[in-house]
Amino acid sequence: MKRLAIGIVGAAVLAGCASEQAALAPPLPGAPAAVADVRSAAGQGRARAVATQIGDSISVRIDAENMARGSYGAHIHTTGRCDPPGFGSAGPHWNPTGQQHGKNNPAGMHKGDLPNLMIGADGRGTLEMTTPGAWVAGGAAPMLDADGAAVVIHQGPDDYRTDPSGNSGARIACGVFR
Repeated sequence: MKRLAIGIVGAAVLAGCASEQAALAPPLPGAPAAVADVRSAAGQGRARAVATQIGDSISVRIDAENMARGSYGAHIHTTGRCDPPGFGSAGPHWNPTGQQHGKNNPAGMHKGDLPNLMIGADGRGTLEMTTPGAWVAGGAAPMLDADGAAVVIHQGPDDYRTDPSGNSGARIACGVFR
């Protein structure tokens, strides 16, 4: 009897894992997506960002290289422009719901808030996040509206609380989503 119960529990766990894997499956071909080549003010490649529509959510992945070891704030910004040296042309964080900044802010968070990008000793790092209730294109407040969107990497870590930018410092790299 114990073996039967263990077998049933094991099957249920495996079924749960399979359904979770299905939920995390890659998007169907043709799903809206946008890619950004993220560069420093001097034009050096720093990262590649991909935003993909999965259901009613956007999945964002940033793969960085050639960066100093450390933690960096990363955000989606409202305007598809990256004029060096300060990248102010990218505008503020993408915030179609009018929230404050950061996952730890009781009045947060922006749709453009991302986790900190952690760079290892080899100069590489990856971050991934899924933002529910967001659209790459179309929908009520798409990321890619008439003036586009950009991804920005900041000089320091995001504190996940301070409005409007997480106290993450200057913009050191930027890429326009296309």
